[in-house]
Formats: sequence, structure tokens, C-alpha cells
Amino acid sequence: MLVTIGLGLLSRKIPGLPAWLSKGAGDALYATMSFWLVGLFVPACRTAAASVVALLFCYAIEASQLYHAPWVDAIRATRLGGLALGYGFHVMDLIYYAVGVSAGAGIERAWRLRRERPS
Repeated sequence: MLVTIGLGLLSRKIPGLPAWLSKGAGDALYATMSFWLVGLFVPACRTAAASVVALLFCYAIEASQLYHAPWVDAIRATRLGGLALGYGFHVMDLIYYAVGVSAGAGIERAWRLRRERPS
């Protein structure tokens, strides 16, 4: 999880990376992190179910960015609040989230297959 967070933060700082790619990578890694968190808090959760929960969580956060009450904008104005809740709604983020959750699910499935393979 720490590697995912580090890569997500780093993705916004790589010089020369196109803006759409650095933002997209950060959003995808946010979704991957959400997938990891579902697995952490519900370890018995199947990969498909964890994917749905993580994707719905990310979509809910994105939809919440359409709401701009002073109290929530004050939270978003902080570094941690902005990283967790985002700043503004972008339709492309929904695609980035799907890519990130899919990547997390793919990594988990590959890991499980590797562990279950006889030596």
C-alpha cells in the first residue's frame, strides 16, 4: 500500500510527463489503493466483490466533488483532504478509477495464482 501511495504522489511530480498522464496515473493509483484497502479491511472478500466496492467508493468520492458546501470545501483545501476527496468532478476520472481497480484486481489474481501453483 505504501508503494501505491508513493507512486501516486510521485506521478504528479515527474517532470516532462504530460498533464493528462500524471493526473490519470494518480487517479488510477488512488483507485488501486482503494482496492487494497477493501482487501485489508475485509480479507475474506472475493476479488470481484472487492473490485465493485472499491469502484463504487471511488465513484462516490468523484460524485461528491459536485457538492461544494463551505465545510467540505474547507476540508478539500487541506493537503490531506484534497488528496482524499479531490477538488472537482471530471468524467475521465471515472475511467481512470476503473483502470486502477482493474490493475489491483489483476495483481491480486496473479499473486494468488503464483502462490497456489505447486512448486
